[in-house]
Amino acid sequence: MSLRHALLGLLAQGPASGYDLTRTFDGSLGRYAWQAGHSRIYPELNKMADAGLVVVDETGPRGRKTYALTDDGRTELRRWMLHWPEQTTVRDETVLRMFLVQSLEPDDARRLLEGIAEHCARELQRLRPLMDELDAEHDPHEPVPFGRLAGEYGVRQYEAVHGWALWSLERLAATVPS
Repeated sequence: MSLRHALLGLLAQGPASGYDLTRTFDGSLGRYAWQAGHSRIYPELNKMADAGLVVVDETGPRGRKTYALTDDGRTELRRWMLHWPEQTTVRDETVLRMFLVQSLEPDDARRLLEGIAEHCARELQRLRPLMDELDAEHDPHEPVPFGRLAGEYGVRQYEAVHGWALWSLERLAATVPS
């Protein structure tokens, strides 16, 4: 995935300024999916405009530009969304730590796994009420909001990692005396 595609996806929802896009990345998008600050967003918007993927829809007070998606931008977003790569670049710090966990003393390994389990439990306590709220507000005759799909992905991911951390703690306890 690239910042370009994240920006195209956000602009597909409607025109936005660089400031608006930065605020979106500062929120849940940056926390759970893709991080980017204004120092990367503005140059990418300029490149996208040069490539014909976006246009400056309007310029407001103090030179604030609002960007809109072009047909070429919409085509590129669709192409990217529907093409699943055969191999993706994986960067998962938790998995990397597990590959290297043998470098820790057993008590430190236990603390690491307990920390992972606690983090996941906290995130689940925070996310589940948000998902319940979205479900309560959703009209079942309307399409499922895409934010709900992303939120459910997050819930299930935290549930899986939480369960894995507890499983790992059990295995560690069975093989290493306390």
